[in-house]
Amino acid sequence: MNKIVVLWSTPRTTSTAFEWMMRMRGDMACFHEPFGEAWYKGEDAAWPRLTANSERVKGLSVQSVHDSMLEKALEMPVFSKDMPHFLPPDASDGFLAPFTHSFLIRNPAKSIPSIYKRGPDWVVAEYGFEAHRRLFDRIADRDGAPPPVIDSDDLLENPEDIVSAWCRAVGLEYLPGALSWEPGARPEVGWYDNGSWHDSLSASDGLKPQPRTYGSIETQPDHIKAIYEQALPHYEHLYQYRIGADQTQVAMA
Repeated sequence: MNKIVVLWSTPRTTSTAFEWMMRMRGDMACFHEPFGEAWYKGEDAAWPRLTANSERVKGLSVQSVHDSMLEKALEMPVFSKDMPHFLPPDASDGFLAPFTHSFLIRNPAKSIPSIYKRGPDWVVAEYGFEAHRRLFDRIADRDGAPPPVIDSDDLLENPEDIVSAWCRAVGLEYLPGALSWEPGARPEVGWYDNGSWHDSLSASDGLKPQPRTYGSIETQPDHIKAIYEQALPHYEHLYQYRIGADQTQVAMA
């Protein structure tokens, strides 16, 4: 079976831009949040705001997603971008074993206002920070070493070095030509709300710093500030293991 590389993120972390870069490689089958689609719309959907009128897809489940990824990996290498809170809490070691795990983080002072702007009715479980850290710690404990971590700010400020280092860490060839692309529609990442959360990706032409178009934590409602306070320790925990952390620590010494 070929390699299955998964990048685990939380919402609004530049993760879909990273996924688009992986699609530009042309040498991997790419999945866009497949466990997320099952979490929202599958027969075993676990979305906390699920109602009787919510869209459901017959035959879609966590297990069917897992089976599809393994089946595709028999043909070619696979990349998937997803979020740990979409996994069932009782996911077994065997379920996780076929994947090469890596993690993408972003300062919650930036991601949480962006989430709230798009999803003001989201509940805490949909933000996903605790599940993100829990899976990271689980993989680190299993392997005896932390899996690769990318920080979104580092990625956008220095995409060549960060992507190159990530590729080495997960055992892929670095293809610098994949870091840029033509702007345009992105139907491949549009199963959730017809892709409305990815308008900045449609307008982009590569991995590079993006202008901020949302407020700061200080301007958010109290319940959003409380979510930020809960999220920050989880982000800081992963941040110490990010690619480039050693160089940063040396520079600060």
